[in-house]
Amino acid sequence: MLTIDKYAAIDIGSNAIRLLIALVIEQKDKDPVFKKRSLVRVPIRLGADVFLQGNISEKNQLRMRDAMKAFDLLMKNHEVTRFRACATSAMREADNGSEVAEELKKETGININIIDGNDEAAIIATTDLKELIQTEKTFLYVDVGGGSTEFTLFSDGKTVDSKSFKLGTVRIINNMITETIWEEVESWIKTTTKPYKKVSLIGSGGNINHIYKNSGKKIGKPLSYFYLGSYYDMIKSLSYEERILELNMNPDRADVVVPATRIYLSAMKWSGAKNVYVPKIGLSDGIIKSLYNEKIAAELEVNN
Repeated sequence: MLTIDKYAAIDIGSNAIRLLIALVIEQKDKDPVFKKRSLVRVPIRLGADVFLQGNISEKNQLRMRDAMKAFDLLMKNHEVTRFRACATSAMREADNGSEVAEELKKETGININIIDGNDEAAIIATTDLKELIQTEKTFLYVDVGGGSTEFTLFSDGKTVDSKSFKLGTVRIINNMITETIWEEVESWIKTTTKPYKKVSLIGSGGNINHIYKNSGKKIGKPLSYFYLGSYYDMIKSLSYEERILELNMNPDRADVVVPATRIYLSAMKWSGAKNVYVPKIGLSDGIIKSLYNEKIAAELEVNN
């Protein structure tokens, strides 16, 4: 007998706000199946407000309110049974982040959890990365966002170390990254990966997903360092307008894709990785999986 529920995750990032609705299909004595049903992305660039001015502008507060109201209606229409909203670096660094979250809860009924970088990495770690992280291999997981990048090293199927840096695409395009931050990231990656002979990258985030989708690679096959380097040289040679017109990029992707690619390439160089795998797994997927795990834990408590 099948049990099918719909769960939802709201990811409030520095570059965009996303609503993921997924089917959670349970069958007796089998692992659950998580199937993405709908993904809505609204390019409200909160990071441009926060990283430059210190708070979320009134204009973007109104845009967030409208987005949350729309997400609430979509969840009701899809008959979602469980959901969670999480906000990352932009809202946690905004002087008025908590105040905005409270106001949004009053107006939309949606409670926003403002999480830190470690929480973000932990939520993502609950996803089906285990299918990719083979026990005999070592992977550096790199999740590039608008405000920060999370790095996690996996080896023998276990987490070795993780760290979050304020190295994000929105910060970079607004000239807010000092050379010191790049040096700190380089030092951490080299030190953390040094004991391992061979490291591969796992790339997460909208930019690497976009690159992978347009690479023509079969699902599961990695992108090479050479390919990513050539792609980086190509997009750098084009203007913002040319990336939109010639590469068919969305306007809010055409500027951040350049610094994002630089971060992935740098991580590959410093770790000695020759390939980057792109499983298309991110914070939203982790939220869905966390909600399911919490439900199972609650059921076990009741039965015990």
